[in-house]
Order: sequence, then C-alpha cells, then structure tokens
Amino acid sequence: MYIVELTYLQPVSAVDTQLEAHRTFLSTQYDREVFIASGPKDPRDGGIIIVSGKVSREELDAIIAQDPFYIHGLASYRVITFNPVKFIPQVAGLL
Repeated sequence: MYIVELTYLQPVSAVDTQLEAHRTFLSTQYDREVFIASGPKDPRDGGIIIVSGKVSREELDAIIAQDPFYIHGLASYRVITFNPVKFIPQVAGLL
C-alpha cells in the first residue's frame, strides 16, 4: 500500500482551476479500485491519497503522472510505502 502526500506548489486559486479535472482523475482510479480514499489536508496546502497494494510503485508513478495537478506543476508528490499488519476486518479486501 501507499500513502501519497500532495503539497501544493502554487496558490490555491491556481489549484482550483484544475480541481474538476483532478477529481475526474481520482474517479478513474477509484473505478479501477486503485485508490481507497483521498481528500485535502487541513490546512488546505495539499492532499492525501491512500492507494491499494494492487499496483506496483512503477505503476503508481505512471498514474501520478496523469494527474492534472502533476501535469500543470501544481503539486509535489511524496509516496510512502507501507505494509499494513493490523487493520479492521472490513478493509481486508482493500489491502
């Protein structure tokens, strides 16, 4: 699994110009069952995406490269790999 932390590189007003396209990008990955959860950080200086273990790191990098925030230089991405060893039973199928 992965946690992807986005940090905005531009003002929120610039980020908002690509927000709808970014949400479409997210929806595509949810439909593929690659992304598990996502949302803005508080304060809103970026966001978090939780990614299933269904993709390799190389595949995840290729997916990130399709994000409009990445394409337009609006955010940097920090990918954290982790292996969940304890979790509630309801999420076992997502891991």
